[in-house]
Amino acid sequence: MIGKKVKVNVYGMLADNLYSGYANADTVKNRSSYILSKKPPRDFMFGVVIAVAAVKGAGEKLIIAPEGEIYYEPAIREHLSRLHNVHIENLSCLYEKSCGAIVIYKKGDRCKILLVRNHNGRNYSFPKGHVELGETEEETAIREVKEETGLDISIIPSFREVADYCPFGKIRKRVVFFMAQTMSDRVHIQEEEIDSFIWVDLEEAHHRCTYDNDLRVIRKARENIDKLK
Repeated sequence: MIGKKVKVNVYGMLADNLYSGYANADTVKNRSSYILSKKPPRDFMFGVVIAVAAVKGAGEKLIIAPEGEIYYEPAIREHLSRLHNVHIENLSCLYEKSCGAIVIYKKGDRCKILLVRNHNGRNYSFPKGHVELGETEEETAIREVKEETGLDISIIPSFREVADYCPFGKIRKRVVFFMAQTMSDRVHIQEEEIDSFIWVDLEEAHHRCTYDNDLRVIRKARENIDKLK
């Protein structure tokens, strides 16, 4: 159901920007739903299923928003947390957002960047992870790098690259990359998430990274890295 366009009969307001209703589509009839909308909807509206929530004791509920309104998991959970006696056991979302960093370690004239490989991946990329409620993008990148590698980093200003993609044609992922510098190359990987790591120069990074978005980010970062030398 995620990503499906539906017509919703709106029943009432539950909290700020949160409403109840019933969704209808070709394969869905009168499905109990929550509606997220920045503007009060009318008696009915057309929207997109942006999440499916497993609610304890109530089965699955659709989360619907007007087309063009994007809500990531932390914001959806915050809205649903205002409902008394509603316990969300699982939440599958259409939109996902992560932040990470190209971590640079400079020693003398040599400049290396850090690549990591996750347990569920076959290719090297940059450390990154999901945004948590209340975090800025930079705060997420700093926290995720620390959790995954044990490194303390400082964000380098004036670099922010966005990678949007849809794995398997459904979930819409956005990854925001920053550049950051560390004063140590002593990595302590988060064994639950990371399989291995390597420090490489830019040329080797092009060989180690295979995703188009990663290669584009490396190309964009080259000028900034050159300025650090």
